[in-house]
Formats: sequence, C-alpha cells, structure tokens
Amino acid sequence: MSKIRAVIVDPNVPGRLALSEVTAPQPASDEALVRVAAISLNRGEVKRSTTAEAGWQPGWDLAGVIETPAIDGSGPPQGARVVGLRRSGAWAELVSVPTNALAEVPPSVSFAEAATLPVAGLTAYHAVLKGGSLLGRPVLVTGASGGVGYFAIQLARLSGAQVVAHIRQAGYETLVTKAGAQSVVIGEDLSPAREYGPYHLIIESVGGKTLGIALGLLAQDGKTVLYGVSGGAEVTFNAAQFFGTGGVSLYGLRLFDELRFESAAVGLKRLLSLVEAGQLRPHIDLEVSWTEIADVAQKLLDRSFPGKAVLHISN
Repeated sequence: MSKIRAVIVDPNVPGRLALSEVTAPQPASDEALVRVAAISLNRGEVKRSTTAEAGWQPGWDLAGVIETPAIDGSGPPQGARVVGLRRSGAWAELVSVPTNALAEVPPSVSFAEAATLPVAGLTAYHAVLKGGSLLGRPVLVTGASGGVGYFAIQLARLSGAQVVAHIRQAGYETLVTKAGAQSVVIGEDLSPAREYGPYHLIIESVGGKTLGIALGLLAQDGKTVLYGVSGGAEVTFNAAQFFGTGGVSLYGLRLFDELRFESAAVGLKRLLSLVEAGQLRPHIDLEVSWTEIADVAQKLLDRSFPGKAVLHISN
C-alpha cells in the first residue's frame, strides 16, 4: 500500500510530535480524499498528544484541494478548494474527510484563513447560536483573546449584541477591541464584569473561579455556554443566587456533539461567506511549515501567542 507523510505522536522526540510515513487513507463511499495545504492547531488535540499512545495521529482542522471526490457523488468535485474537519488524523498530506464535514472555500479566502475555521470558528458559531436573539443584549466572552473567543466576539457583534470581553493580559486589549468588544475586563478576577451586566449570554472557557462568578452574572433567562476549563474543572458557585435569578442555565458545549444536529458543512459555509464578505476576520499569529509542528504545539500550550497557529504542508 502507498505511503504518505503525517504527524504522529512519538514519545521519543522532544514535543512528542513528529512527521512520519503512514499508510495512505482508503476513503469510505461518502468520503473525499483531500490533498492538504494547511492545518490549524487547537489546544484540545495538542493537549491530548502529550499523553496519547505512540503512533496516534492528531489533527482536527484542514484545508486543501479535492484529489478524489466521494464515490457516492456527494460533496465537492475534484479540484475544489475545501476546508474540513476530522475527529483525528487531519495533519497529513492526504486525508479522507466525510463530505458532510467539508465546505468549498471561496477564491478570495486563503487556505490559511480557512484552516482556522473548523474547530475554533464552529465552536464560537454554536456557542453564539445558543443565545438566540442577541440584538441589543449584553454578551460576555471569557478567554476572549483565544481562537474561539476571538471569533465569538465578532459573531456576537454581527448578531447585534453588546459585547464585553474578559482577558487575563492587558497586552491583548487592542486585539479584542478590534474584534468588536465594546468593553474589556482585564485580570484574573471576572467580578469587574458585573458593571456591564447582567448578561443574556456568557461564552465561557476558563472554568474554576471564573465560571463560579460568571454564573452569578446572568440576567433572568440568561445562559452560560461552557466549552472549556483552562483555569480548572472544580467550580464553586452561589446556587441560591443562580436559581433565584430565574430561568438561567448552564450549557456544556462539545463541538462534535453539536455536529450531530447540524453538519460541519453547514456552519463552515456560513462562516466562509462571512470571511469572504470581510465581516469575519481570522486572527493568525503564527504561520510556518508543518516541519515545526512540535515547537509550535509547545508554544500553543505555553500560551505564547493569543490567536491561531497555521502550518503549511510542505513537500
């Protein structure tokens, strides 16, 4: 069987990630073969790589060109520029992708821009959708300088919300205000965000003490959407205040669960149309060759940059 290069977990190399030869994919009837041009990194897959078994192939986000269309006739044709999503194994030269997880990339959108959208963009998209009508309503985004947070600010503003961003480092204030945040709360403590609330929707990724405070900042019938716990999984909150507010809720969002109800292709098409129109701007902080995967992955874990990292697949 033919071989391709892919990123695998190798416990014997610094950073545990390396390029290696693997068996070329054999697509199912509803999968297209994509010749990958660019990939994007997310904390979830990188974090799992630090403990995964040898040989595991990480990777969620990819963008490239259809080399072989799906046998069942679904999805984009040969030669189409696409962006897609896999549960694992996207960081490879050639990848099989279900056609319901692929969307065609407009000519004006680069592979690098498209590659930022699958996990970070779709997570933000589904989180914002949980708020329903946001016109004129206050929305709080924690972890706002991260990949998801940056997209969430923009999407909430496009929906007409009054957006408050919470960041831990003052150096990222300009970044989130350019994304559309009208007010910014800086520091470890979320409590100052109370000044701009109560909130109809809180998009939360920190957990720990931050989530405990966030649950007390909701307006009646408000919702906190939790998609990460970078600050800790254990949470203490005022339960009496929470239920006493009336109708408030906490929603745990996992992207791959959301995709059971709406395919990635649908959301990606919507996000791409916004990028094409100049209404949604991916923020790429690092753009290098995939040969630097281990170094870039470590920088991501160390929070050395706020936005997205995109790696180009080189020969």
